Amino acid sequence: MAQKLKTRAIKKNLNPEWNEELTLSVEDPNLLVKLYVFDKDLFSFDDPMGNAEFDIRAIFDVVKMNLEDFVDGSVITTVVPNRQNCLAEESAIRLENGKVYQDMFLRLRNVESGEIELQLQWINIPNAKSFQGS
Repeated sequence: MAQKLKTRAIKKNLNPEWNEELTLSVEDPNLLVKLYVFDKDLFSFDDPMGNAEFDIRAIFDVVKMNLEDFVDGSVITTVVPNRQNCLAEESAIRLENGKVYQDMFLRLRNVESGEIELQLQWINIPNAKSFQGS
């Protein structure tokens, strides 16, 4: 199932900060999450400002681990930038207050320059379809 989420538009800002929470339902952790950035035009089509994609497999694998042996604030693992991802720098997956987070800086593609900073948080939903076969 293709899901599309959209943030609000930030007006007259070359370095916008959205600080928004968006929730995706993960049905297949092997699929990439694709992110597109557009400027907002009033009288014409919005112009593309770059795109990026990221893999949620690493955070998914951490969530499946037994995390009882890790202290709060621990970095469980890191994901390093490579030719297959859009990471601008190493991305830490950590345990904080019993929740799993991943911080990432993504380098936008198809644009001269630009980065997006994201923080992922894994949320388990009771009675949701599990990933036993993954």
